[in-house]
Amino acid sequence: MENEKIIKETGNSPLLTERANTIVIVHGAWSSAKDWHQVVGNLTSAGNKVITVNLPGHGGDHTPVSTISLQLYVYEVLKAIGDEKDITLVCHSFGGMVVSEVAELIAPQIKKVIYVAAFVPKNGDSLLSIAQTDSESLVGKNLIIDEKTGVAIIEKEAVAEIFMADAPVAVAQYVANNLRPEPLAPLATPVTLTNANSGQIAKVYIHSKHDHTIGYSLQQKMVEEAGILKTYSLPSSHTPFIVFSQVLSAIISLEAN
Repeated sequence: MENEKIIKETGNSPLLTERANTIVIVHGAWSSAKDWHQVVGNLTSAGNKVITVNLPGHGGDHTPVSTISLQLYVYEVLKAIGDEKDITLVCHSFGGMVVSEVAELIAPQIKKVIYVAAFVPKNGDSLLSIAQTDSESLVGKNLIIDEKTGVAIIEKEAVAEIFMADAPVAVAQYVANNLRPEPLAPLATPVTLTNANSGQIAKVYIHSKHDHTIGYSLQQKMVEEAGILKTYSLPSSHTPFIVFSQVLSAIISLEAN
């Protein structure tokens, strides 16, 4: 793939920025803003202004599932951004769906979108419509759909293997024990994108090569279809912000300049 860079964590990657950059981070499904604390700390120490968005119904937020929608997620990101300009949007996993919609709506405020092991939708795609094409993912085999309560649940025994096979055992166990159900409605909602708006924004993709949530083959397919030429690859699971936080921070800081 053109311009692909294979990155290995060295623990001493350069992080310092030449100027202050505004970076907005949007987490993925079954996750929360606090999962990015190591990356946020690195980016902030390097002189960046970092805004993290905790989506409704995630982390410590207890918004009723019945009121949660993709539009609500997008609104929360727009509210966090406000009048900020020259923004680098960073998204992970399902966050790619949310951020793509945000970029469509406020394209003049966005400098770049960095997709980290994220879904890159085309107009009319939903997360579910893309995920159904992923033969490498382990999510579908371990997914419990509770239509009555409107949530999706991952089998506890499969959480570590799906999301963080390379994470410390204690971290993986903690996540498995505390994983909250994911609201269903946003996962099935298609995005509306145009070439005139979001299509004109510079994009970067950071691959997670040993990913059991979004298969590497699907990642490559989405990147090709979106015409993304600047890519990096990490030898990580679906959560590089845990094991590869230092090098991930370095890439984000570099690309935000």
